[in-house]
Amino acid sequence: MAGNKPGYVSIVGAGPGDPELITLKALRRIEAADVLLYDRLVSEELLDYAREDAVRVYCGKAPGRHAMPQERIQALMMEHASQGKHVVRLKGGDPFVFGRGGEEALAMAAAGIPYEVVPGVTSAIGASASTGIPLTHRGLGASVAIVTGSRCHDHDAPVRWDKLADGVDTLVIYMGVSQLGHIREQLLLYGKNRQTPVALIERGTTSGQRVWTGTLDN
Repeated sequence: MAGNKPGYVSIVGAGPGDPELITLKALRRIEAADVLLYDRLVSEELLDYAREDAVRVYCGKAPGRHAMPQERIQALMMEHASQGKHVVRLKGGDPFVFGRGGEEALAMAAAGIPYEVVPGVTSAIGASASTGIPLTHRGLGASVAIVTGSRCHDHDAPVRWDKLADGVDTLVIYMGVSQLGHIREQLLLYGKNRQTPVALIERGTTSGQRVWTGTLDN
Protein backbone atom coordinates (compact mmCIF):
# COMPACT_ATOMS: atom_id res chain seq x y z
CA MET A 1 0.00 0.00 0.00
CA ALA A 2 1.07 3.61 -0.55
CA GLY A 3 2.29 5.42 2.52
CA ASN A 4 5.37 7.41 3.42
CA LYS A 5 7.59 5.33 1.16
CA PRO A 6 8.68 6.81 -2.19
CA GLY A 7 6.67 5.97 -5.25
CA TYR A 8 7.89 3.53 -7.83
CA VAL A 9 7.02 2.65 -11.43
CA SER A 10 7.17 -0.81 -13.00
CA ILE A 11 6.96 -0.82 -16.81
CA VAL A 12 5.77 -4.36 -17.38
CA GLY A 13 5.37 -6.57 -20.44
CA ALA A 14 2.21 -8.70 -20.31
CA GLY A 15 3.18 -11.02 -23.15
CA PRO A 16 1.63 -11.71 -26.57
CA GLY A 17 -1.98 -12.41 -25.61
CA ASP A 18 -2.21 -15.77 -23.88
CA PRO A 19 -2.36 -14.83 -20.17
CA GLU A 20 -0.33 -17.92 -19.26
CA LEU A 21 2.66 -16.51 -21.15
CA ILE A 22 3.22 -13.69 -18.67
CA THR A 23 6.40 -13.98 -16.59
CA LEU A 24 6.30 -14.74 -12.88
CA LYS A 25 7.99 -11.42 -12.14
CA ALA A 26 5.39 -9.51 -14.15
CA LEU A 27 2.56 -11.30 -12.36
CA ARG A 28 4.02 -10.37 -8.98
CA ARG A 29 4.16 -6.73 -10.02
CA ILE A 30 0.47 -6.81 -10.96
CA GLU A 31 -0.39 -8.32 -7.58
CA ALA A 32 1.54 -5.60 -5.76
CA ALA A 33 0.30 -2.61 -7.76
CA ASP A 34 -1.48 0.34 -6.16
CA VAL A 35 -2.26 1.73 -9.62
CA LEU A 36 -2.52 -0.28 -12.84
CA LEU A 37 -2.38 1.54 -16.18
CA TYR A 38 -3.06 -1.08 -18.84
CA ASP A 39 -3.20 -1.28 -22.62
CA ARG A 40 -5.73 -2.64 -25.12
CA LEU A 41 -3.83 -5.83 -25.90
CA VAL A 42 -3.47 -6.92 -22.27
CA SER A 43 -5.58 -9.98 -21.44
CA GLU A 44 -8.41 -9.08 -19.07
CA GLU A 45 -7.66 -12.25 -17.11
CA LEU A 46 -4.43 -10.68 -15.91
CA LEU A 47 -6.30 -7.78 -14.33
CA ASP A 48 -7.97 -10.25 -11.95
CA TYR A 49 -4.62 -10.73 -10.22
CA ALA A 50 -4.57 -7.11 -9.07
CA ARG A 51 -5.78 -6.24 -5.58
CA GLU A 52 -9.42 -5.24 -5.28
CA ASP A 53 -8.43 -1.80 -4.04
CA ALA A 54 -5.96 -1.18 -6.88
CA VAL A 55 -6.85 1.69 -9.17
CA ARG A 56 -7.29 0.51 -12.78
CA VAL A 57 -6.84 2.97 -15.65
CA TYR A 58 -7.42 1.95 -19.27
CA CYS A 59 -4.89 3.48 -21.66
CA GLY A 60 -5.68 1.48 -24.79
CA LYS A 61 -4.69 2.53 -28.27
CA ALA A 62 -6.37 1.22 -31.39
CA PRO A 63 -5.59 2.41 -34.93
CA GLY A 64 -6.93 5.95 -35.09
CA ARG A 65 -8.52 5.71 -31.62
CA HIS A 66 -6.49 6.42 -28.49
CA ALA A 67 -8.05 6.37 -25.03
CA MET A 68 -5.55 9.06 -24.06
CA PRO A 69 -2.40 10.56 -25.58
CA GLN A 70 1.01 9.22 -24.62
CA GLU A 71 1.86 12.42 -22.78
CA ARG A 72 -1.20 12.02 -20.56
CA ILE A 73 -0.27 8.42 -19.76
CA GLN A 74 3.19 9.51 -18.66
CA ALA A 75 1.75 12.35 -16.60
CA LEU A 76 -0.53 9.90 -14.78
CA MET A 77 2.39 7.59 -14.08
CA MET A 78 4.34 10.46 -12.55
CA GLU A 79 1.33 11.83 -10.67
CA HIS A 80 0.54 8.57 -8.90
CA ALA A 81 4.17 7.72 -8.24
CA SER A 82 4.74 11.15 -6.68
CA GLN A 83 2.01 10.24 -4.18
CA GLY A 84 4.10 7.30 -2.98
CA LYS A 85 2.24 4.63 -4.95
CA HIS A 86 3.54 1.61 -6.79
CA VAL A 87 2.47 2.21 -10.38
CA VAL A 88 2.41 -0.67 -12.87
CA ARG A 89 2.33 0.33 -16.51
CA LEU A 90 1.10 -2.91 -18.11
CA LYS A 91 1.77 -3.23 -21.81
CA GLY A 92 1.09 -5.96 -24.36
CA GLY A 93 4.13 -7.91 -25.52
CA ASP A 94 7.45 -6.42 -24.44
CA PRO A 95 7.65 -2.77 -23.35
CA PHE A 96 10.70 -2.09 -25.50
CA VAL A 97 9.43 -3.62 -28.76
CA PHE A 98 7.11 -1.05 -30.37
CA GLY A 99 5.59 -0.47 -26.94
CA ARG A 100 6.84 3.09 -26.28
CA GLY A 101 8.33 1.78 -23.05
CA GLY A 102 11.52 3.63 -23.81
CA GLU A 103 9.66 6.95 -23.86
CA GLU A 104 8.05 6.17 -20.52
CA ALA A 105 11.38 5.14 -18.99
CA LEU A 106 12.97 8.39 -20.17
CA ALA A 107 10.08 10.40 -18.74
CA MET A 108 10.42 8.71 -15.34
CA ALA A 109 14.19 9.24 -15.36
CA ALA A 110 13.79 12.93 -16.22
CA ALA A 111 11.31 13.34 -13.35
CA GLY A 112 13.60 11.54 -10.91
CA ILE A 113 11.07 8.75 -10.31
CA PRO A 114 12.53 5.28 -9.61
CA TYR A 115 11.46 2.74 -12.19
CA GLU A 116 12.17 -0.73 -13.53
CA VAL A 117 11.42 -2.52 -16.77
CA VAL A 118 10.04 -6.06 -16.64
CA PRO A 119 10.40 -7.76 -20.04
CA GLY A 120 7.63 -9.69 -21.72
CA VAL A 121 7.29 -12.18 -24.57
CA THR A 122 6.88 -10.06 -27.68
CA SER A 123 4.31 -11.10 -30.28
CA ALA A 124 6.96 -12.12 -32.83
CA ILE A 125 8.24 -14.77 -30.44
CA GLY A 126 4.75 -15.81 -29.29
CA ALA A 127 3.22 -16.02 -32.75
CA SER A 128 6.21 -17.92 -34.08
CA ALA A 129 5.89 -20.59 -31.42
CA SER A 130 2.10 -20.83 -31.48
CA THR A 131 1.94 -21.29 -35.26
CA GLY A 132 4.93 -23.61 -35.56
CA ILE A 133 6.86 -21.19 -37.77
CA PRO A 134 10.45 -20.83 -36.51
CA LEU A 135 12.04 -17.39 -36.75
CA THR A 136 15.38 -19.10 -37.35
CA HIS A 137 16.05 -22.55 -38.73
CA ARG A 138 19.36 -24.20 -39.51
CA GLY A 139 20.10 -24.00 -43.22
CA LEU A 140 17.14 -21.70 -43.93
CA GLY A 141 17.12 -18.71 -41.63
CA ALA A 142 20.02 -17.28 -39.63
CA SER A 143 18.78 -13.70 -39.17
CA VAL A 144 15.58 -11.94 -38.10
CA ALA A 145 14.38 -8.35 -38.42
CA ILE A 146 11.36 -6.92 -36.59
CA VAL A 147 9.87 -3.95 -38.43
CA THR A 148 6.88 -1.66 -38.00
CA GLY A 149 4.53 -1.42 -40.94
CA SER A 150 2.92 1.76 -39.57
CA ARG A 151 5.79 3.93 -40.82
CA CYS A 152 5.49 2.99 -44.46
CA HIS A 153 4.70 6.53 -45.60
CA ASP A 154 6.86 8.40 -43.08
CA HIS A 155 9.07 10.55 -45.31
CA ASP A 156 11.29 11.58 -42.39
CA ALA A 157 12.09 8.00 -41.34
CA PRO A 158 10.84 5.55 -43.99
CA VAL A 159 11.16 1.81 -43.64
CA ARG A 160 14.19 0.71 -45.70
CA TRP A 161 12.55 -2.05 -47.69
CA ASP A 162 15.50 -1.89 -50.11
CA LYS A 163 17.81 -3.07 -47.30
CA LEU A 164 15.35 -5.55 -45.80
CA ALA A 165 14.41 -7.29 -49.05
CA ASP A 166 17.76 -9.07 -49.32
CA GLY A 167 19.47 -8.26 -46.03
CA VAL A 168 17.62 -10.56 -43.65
CA ASP A 169 16.28 -14.12 -43.78
CA THR A 170 13.09 -13.77 -41.70
CA LEU A 171 11.09 -10.56 -41.72
CA VAL A 172 8.51 -9.90 -38.99
CA ILE A 173 6.19 -6.97 -39.62
CA TYR A 174 4.14 -5.47 -36.80
CA MET A 175 1.12 -3.25 -37.47
CA GLY A 176 1.25 -3.87 -41.20
CA VAL A 177 -2.24 -5.05 -42.12
CA SER A 178 -3.38 -1.73 -43.59
CA GLN A 179 -0.17 -1.52 -45.63
CA LEU A 180 -0.01 -5.07 -47.00
CA GLY A 181 -0.24 -4.01 -50.63
CA HIS A 182 2.46 -1.37 -50.27
CA ILE A 183 4.78 -3.70 -48.35
CA ARG A 184 4.39 -6.43 -50.97
CA GLU A 185 5.11 -3.98 -53.79
CA GLN A 186 8.21 -2.64 -52.08
CA LEU A 187 9.67 -6.05 -51.32
CA LEU A 188 9.09 -7.21 -54.91
CA LEU A 189 10.50 -3.95 -56.25
CA TYR A 190 13.75 -4.54 -54.41
CA GLY A 191 14.17 -8.11 -55.53
CA LYS A 192 12.43 -10.32 -52.98
CA ASN A 193 11.56 -13.67 -54.52
CA ARG A 194 7.87 -13.91 -55.43
CA GLN A 195 7.75 -17.45 -53.98
CA THR A 196 8.89 -16.32 -50.52
CA PRO A 197 6.56 -17.98 -47.97
CA VAL A 198 4.29 -15.57 -46.11
CA ALA A 199 2.08 -15.98 -43.04
CA LEU A 200 -0.48 -13.50 -41.78
CA ILE A 201 -1.22 -14.09 -38.10
CA GLU A 202 -4.10 -12.56 -36.17
CA ARG A 203 -4.39 -12.73 -32.36
CA GLY A 204 -1.38 -15.00 -32.06
CA THR A 205 -1.18 -17.32 -29.00
CA THR A 206 -4.86 -16.75 -28.11
CA SER A 207 -7.95 -18.91 -28.61
CA GLY A 208 -8.93 -16.52 -31.41
CA GLN A 209 -5.73 -17.05 -33.36
CA ARG A 210 -6.11 -17.20 -37.14
CA VAL A 211 -3.40 -17.87 -39.73
CA TRP A 212 -3.29 -17.38 -43.49
CA THR A 213 -0.35 -18.74 -45.46
CA GLY A 214 0.76 -18.21 -49.02
CA THR A 215 3.57 -16.56 -50.92
CA LEU A 216 4.62 -12.98 -51.53
CA ASP A 217 3.24 -13.39 -55.04
CA ASN A 218 -0.35 -14.03 -53.92
